[in-house]
Amino acid sequence: MAKVLGIGNALVDILTFVEDESILEALKLPKGSMQLVDGTTAVYISTTTQHLNKSKASGGSAANTIHGLARLGIETAFIGHVGMDETGDFFRLDMEQAFIKPILFASKTPTGIASGMITKDGERTFATYLGAAIELSDEHLDDSHFHGFDYFYIEGYLVQNEKLLIKSLELAKKSKAKIVLDLASYNIVEANRELLDRILTNYVDIVFANEEEAKAFTKSEPEEAVKILAEKCELAIVKIGAKGSLIRKGSYEVKVDAISATVFDTTGAGDLFAAGFLYGILKGYDLKKAGMIGSVLAGNVVEVAGPKMDADRWNSIHQKIASL
Repeated sequence: MAKVLGIGNALVDILTFVEDESILEALKLPKGSMQLVDGTTAVYISTTTQHLNKSKASGGSAANTIHGLARLGIETAFIGHVGMDETGDFFRLDMEQAFIKPILFASKTPTGIASGMITKDGERTFATYLGAAIELSDEHLDDSHFHGFDYFYIEGYLVQNEKLLIKSLELAKKSKAKIVLDLASYNIVEANRELLDRILTNYVDIVFANEEEAKAFTKSEPEEAVKILAEKCELAIVKIGAKGSLIRKGSYEVKVDAISATVFDTTGAGDLFAAGFLYGILKGYDLKKAGMIGSVLAGNVVEVAGPKMDADRWNSIHQKIASL
């Protein structure tokens, strides 16, 4: 079975369930977006929401996908940067317990935290303090980190460090790994369209985008957006929430329905869809079945708080996949 290496911001998610969306306005956080904040703002958000219910889990977009792949039995590793603190230890231990090889660099800067506000409709809005995560640089990487991996999964948030992004892509290409990119967040895409276009054209084999991200990049609705993306990459996937997903390779396209789910929190839905879809590709399944596995994972994770699921739910997922 192929091996998958991921790279991304090593963050710990602090998820808060908010009753009133006015708190997002007060914190100047556009609903559904991911905004970068400084340490002072992160502390202010924590203080402002301290009376609300919270949950904690290791997170970061690529790390969530790598976790999903590991739970499906794929051999994985993850490159990131944490702080020499309790939060960083929590992140590392969570990786090891999931049988993911952690390639984690560390410094005295606090570990990054993604403060996620979950509204009643299950939508998540993130204020992210990158902390030590942003200290991962091109100088940390060398050929040895990529040796033996067949797929390289990268989150679009890393466009904020172009030197790191390009070096990681060059090393992955040199190692002959298939390169997979998730476009991350619509506001990140809007601010970095030129760089993303260059990356998609020159490096990426498989691209994932949700409806908003696809529109931000292509200026088109999903049906047209997936065609535009598929012209740049070998395989393009546009996720359209409860409507399922569009998957296109060359001129061949399939639509996959979402599974029925009671939405509690959409955190990790796209990340887990990517994990399920890639698992299907690694197993040699056709695009339709790979997409259906993605839908199974996404439909399950939206029913729980945060991007992680317990053993019972994973057992149920494995049974569902076996029956497809």
